[in-house]
Amino acid sequence: MTQLTSEPSPTGVDLPETPPNWRRYFSFSTDHKVIGIQYIVMAFFFFLLAGIFAMIMRGELITPEPDLVDRTVYNALFTMHGTIMLFGWTFPVLAGFANYLVPLMIGARDMAFPRLNAAAFWMIPVAGILLVLSFLAPGGPAQAGWWSYPPVSVQNPSGQFLNGEFIWLLAVAISGVSSIMGAVNIVTTIIRMRCPGMGWFKTPAFVWTVLAAQIIQLFGLPALTAGAVMLLCDLSFGTTFFDPAQGGDPVLFQHFFWFYSHPAVYVMILPIFGIFSEIFPVYARKPLFGYKVVAVSSLIITGLSGIVWVHHMYTSGTPGWMRMLFMLTTMLISVPTGIKVFAWVATIWNGKLRLDTPMLFALGGLINFVFAGITGIMLSSVPIDIHVNNTYFVVGHFHYVIYGAISFGIFAGVYHWFPKMTGKMYYEGLGKLHFWLTFIGTTINFLPMHPLGLMGMPRRVASYDPEFAFWNVIASLGGFILGISTIPFLLNMFASWLAGEKAPDNPWRAIGLEWLVSSPPDVENFEELPIIVSEPYGYGKSEPLTENMG
Repeated sequence: MTQLTSEPSPTGVDLPETPPNWRRYFSFSTDHKVIGIQYIVMAFFFFLLAGIFAMIMRGELITPEPDLVDRTVYNALFTMHGTIMLFGWTFPVLAGFANYLVPLMIGARDMAFPRLNAAAFWMIPVAGILLVLSFLAPGGPAQAGWWSYPPVSVQNPSGQFLNGEFIWLLAVAISGVSSIMGAVNIVTTIIRMRCPGMGWFKTPAFVWTVLAAQIIQLFGLPALTAGAVMLLCDLSFGTTFFDPAQGGDPVLFQHFFWFYSHPAVYVMILPIFGIFSEIFPVYARKPLFGYKVVAVSSLIITGLSGIVWVHHMYTSGTPGWMRMLFMLTTMLISVPTGIKVFAWVATIWNGKLRLDTPMLFALGGLINFVFAGITGIMLSSVPIDIHVNNTYFVVGHFHYVIYGAISFGIFAGVYHWFPKMTGKMYYEGLGKLHFWLTFIGTTINFLPMHPLGLMGMPRRVASYDPEFAFWNVIASLGGFILGISTIPFLLNMFASWLAGEKAPDNPWRAIGLEWLVSSPPDVENFEELPIIVSEPYGYGKSEPLTENMG
């Protein structure tokens, strides 16, 4: 197992415990653990809001006729659902995990720039509130989709300066600046603040994936932020960056958008890969297979993610040579991803599996991700992509990635680190009920979208041909099951945090520095800085992972 010694605290005094006061979560705290929980809780609020929008849409799609909401309202719903799920739920909740866990995992007392960290967080609720308030704007909220392509997005039927699209673009720009600030902080923390003895190949797999994801943020996100600002100027200040009548180019915005927004999928999925890499060894009682290869493959994914964006633009007048090039690069990125899948399967194989809730969600996320990867390879192929472009096949693939893999990984992480964050144990029965409802609902909701797309049903429509009705009814039933699945989760989290059984420091007999501190950790994490003297996954194959821990 990982061996540790300690060096004295530079202050030479004992560090105070964090007071158990709920008010600190509503304050401008610079404690990375408080900020991490602020991110996670706020993200779940937006998750519920965007989920309500999704259920309204699935209610509309039960019948071919648009008989539940007006078509313009439906356009606003799918725009806000996608935007909030990405910028209000997925990115913030993963930022919460990174904030909470990275300093603990690398033996640091806090982030490199605590005040910048707090400022980055408080920009997110501002952006989220702006998105919600855009429903009150003249002409209603933005209706051009979460990608906001011109010329649709630069139309202003209300004739007002502060219209819904303007507010949407402003919110996205604020979110982008926040994420760039967070990326600077996290990358600096990982590079400069690892505890003594923690070389790169003694760094936990989760930290590797967070580093790889935040490097993408630093290099890719400025493009999307710049594109959003340019589009905002076209909409409200008379510029013509994307107006072909005035010499602009609307396809240029697509390049700005997808140069970041496809790598953004890896920004979201890479930390989930890290969560899987932390969870599978613990609940299989085996070391992570091929740790060094798994770690390096994260950086390979980062490098390749910057040369795949045009596969979203095969139908945008892309020349043939460019289609072939980006088809190849898109297929190539499956290699380092497949390495990770192989390593997880090898870790699980012949392990002493303990099917607690975190392991169930990790296994479910892995199954869904493999399916999403298969359809992703299909979409990388030029003829298949052109055939199913703008159909529900793309929607099904995307949701298998975003919800089937990423959200499952998020839930796995929440349950796994819940005792560490709160000092309380969750209720296992409610956790397993949450998993099965979520897995069944995900399958029934998103799997039918694939045959719908192959049949030719276009996405982003409130009405459709009756031949598509059967699969839409099935998908809507799955969506309602997903809505119901949040009930046991919320009950579990609230009841456990308020009245759950007190958690020991290491209830899972897990590996990692975060399990060597109290639950929840003290203010500055470590009274004495740890010194790492062995690799984090260098255990004998027949030896328990945590023989002497917990």
